[in-house]
Amino acid sequence: MSKQKVSFGWAFKEFIWPRRKIVFIGLILIILKSLAGFVIPIQTKTLIDDIVPNKDMNALYTLVIVIVSALLIQALTSFSLTRLLSVEAQHLISLLRAQVQKKLLRLPINFFDNNKSGALVSRVMTDVEGVRNLVGTGLVQLIGGSITAILAFILLIKISITMTFVVLVPVIVFGVVMLKAFGVIRPIFKARGKINAEVTGRLTETLNGVRVIKGFNAEAQENKTFEEGVERLFQNVKKSLTATALITSSSTFLIGLASAGIMGIGGYYIMNDTMSLGDFVQFTILLGFMVAPIVQMSNIGSQLTEAMAGLDRTQELMELEEENNPEQRTVLLNKFAGNIVFDDVSFSYEESKEVLHNISFSAPAGSVTALVGSSGSGKSTIAGLAATFLNPKKGKVTLDGTDLSTVNLSSYRSKLGVVLQDDFLYEGTIRENILFAKAEATEEQLQAAVKGAYVNEFTDRFDEGLNTVIGERGVKLSGGQRQRISIARALLADPKIIILDEATSNLDTESESYIQKSLGLLMQDRTTFVIAHRLSTIQQADQILVIEEGNIVERGKHDELIAQKGRYYELYTYQSRI
Repeated sequence: MSKQKVSFGWAFKEFIWPRRKIVFIGLILIILKSLAGFVIPIQTKTLIDDIVPNKDMNALYTLVIVIVSALLIQALTSFSLTRLLSVEAQHLISLLRAQVQKKLLRLPINFFDNNKSGALVSRVMTDVEGVRNLVGTGLVQLIGGSITAILAFILLIKISITMTFVVLVPVIVFGVVMLKAFGVIRPIFKARGKINAEVTGRLTETLNGVRVIKGFNAEAQENKTFEEGVERLFQNVKKSLTATALITSSSTFLIGLASAGIMGIGGYYIMNDTMSLGDFVQFTILLGFMVAPIVQMSNIGSQLTEAMAGLDRTQELMELEEENNPEQRTVLLNKFAGNIVFDDVSFSYEESKEVLHNISFSAPAGSVTALVGSSGSGKSTIAGLAATFLNPKKGKVTLDGTDLSTVNLSSYRSKLGVVLQDDFLYEGTIRENILFAKAEATEEQLQAAVKGAYVNEFTDRFDEGLNTVIGERGVKLSGGQRQRISIARALLADPKIIILDEATSNLDTESESYIQKSLGLLMQDRTTFVIAHRLSTIQQADQILVIEEGNIVERGKHDELIAQKGRYYELYTYQSRI
């Protein structure tokens, strides 16, 4: 219950209160619409009891004009409500999606390691849609319906207290059933959002990995996994439909009981001349005015419950701690030399499972530090710490003497370049992918990066050149071509710090020779960290760190380490043989 209050309070503060003027106008419109709706039942009694018996044609004309005017007011207010609130709600959804996406990109890397991309897409696109029921017509109709029901109730009491209370008993029972049902429905809706995100995430992964799936003949396995997810989603929907059906059927039954009671009592009163036919017809119509909003409110309540479930998840996301904490990261970097020092650094991804142990070394400005070792030894973790993707659990990483954990990330990463083994490329042109690093670059700067990374060696053979569309994740290019585009992107960014994560692995000899040349240009006068399985690529490094089980077991230049005949020598001679 407290969580619901927190969520609604957050939603009210974030979405409703800043739009209070629009919501207030909406309330006025729905009140006008409600008042105009009372014209017909009120005038019905006049028609039946006064105008028809007296055959008053002038009064009849006046009555028709009044009713048509009321209907016109209802139509105009209904249109204005939709135009004002529904449009504003859709605008808010677009703004909120943008906010959630911005928040996601401000979260640390480990958040994305622990969440599927498809599930996060669902958080951005689906969860926020419920806000339309808060700022749109949903909440206003809930309030407007309450006002209509109260006014109708007052008018019903004036006609007959006895008949009104006969109606009131089943309505109160219905209200209790409705509240109980909403208490059951909300957790179901919240779980549905989670299940939907998981199913969407798995489907996204399946489509991205379709080559692997087909290569291992695993279509049946993927089909089964997806079917199980869809079945869980169906079971969730079935539960919510059951609760909703309970509300609907109970409302039909209870309102039917009330109608039966009214027919009996009303018929008795008319036969005993204690109620006119006009009063009975007016009571019956007003009863609809009281009950219809209550039934409508049950539907709106269901929508608001679903909205709050989605906003619960949105609130949880928006309150996550960002990686660039302004209270901790107060140092803004303008210029820096690029001296990076690891001082007794330890790191763990999980509690009590340390993957780096007391790592200490210095990477002077403009130097090349190579990280080698077995898979899982901690090389990429060291590179992640240098890139500020991770923060040390113990010790510190400094840049020109400044602790990197205190540095504003944007000011540091604006001078950081990263080239990965499987670097990310957008579906688009080669030109767009290179300019991704520096959208405002001139054509001369772009061409310099293209030539520096030998991208022109293959784009000159394409009909569209740099404007060639490369497909999703660069699927239409070879591995070597994708790597050269990544290097061109890094060259264009002109960074001071470079992280090269296995940038030359799994490439053919020709591609590797081009990439070695382009990497030589990229690393020139820049502090560089190289993770390489091909040890032949790092012989000219200023220092080589051999990492095993989270420790630096050897360090030195290539020739020095070969002479020691230790772990590096073993790795190098093993690769030379194969």
